[in-house]
Amino acid sequence: MAINIILLGPPGAGKGTQAQRLIQERGLVQLSTGDMLREARSSGTEMGRRVAEVMDRGELVTDEIVVGLIREKLGQGGKGFIFDGFPRTLAQADALQALMAEMDQRIDAVIELRVDDAALVSRIVKRAEETRAAGQPVRPDDTPEVFADRLREYYKKTAPLLGYYYAKGQLRHVDGMAAMDEVAAQIGAILDKEAGRG
Repeated sequence: MAINIILLGPPGAGKGTQAQRLIQERGLVQLSTGDMLREARSSGTEMGRRVAEVMDRGELVTDEIVVGLIREKLGQGGKGFIFDGFPRTLAQADALQALMAEMDQRIDAVIELRVDDAALVSRIVKRAEETRAAGQPVRPDDTPEVFADRLREYYKKTAPLLGYYYAKGQLRHVDGMAAMDEVAAQIGAILDKEAGRG
């Protein structure tokens, strides 16, 4: 049975790392909005042409287009999907809910990687220092000030989603500050429980 999840967590919480493990270990497909838009743009399909036109005008792609791209991916089937970067707003959450119902699917769990903000900032600063020490260029958003702004922006946008999914009984929490393997084990336990309900 396919299992569909949404991964939530602030920048640097390890969502990407955990998503990669789920892809390798469970065969899930990661639906990253950015990746889907880039892929559609170069696909030559009708949807791809629409995406290219909007992006070439420097405009934001509408929710309708993103939902259309997700519909295409869901139609390809598989062991399940990880939603990454979507939904970001309540309107998108409603649109995703409607799409899943239309396709006779559901979101099985919304997993929030909970982190200690101060510890997360020091983790990012340490990453920047290690990168610099290795002679590599440091990402411009790996400074404490820029990162703190990104955290505030994340919480401002995501707080309503946490309430939305909590009210639906779908929100689950894992300790995002734990070791990578421990976080993976916590996520795995949630998925096994949900799969058992299927």
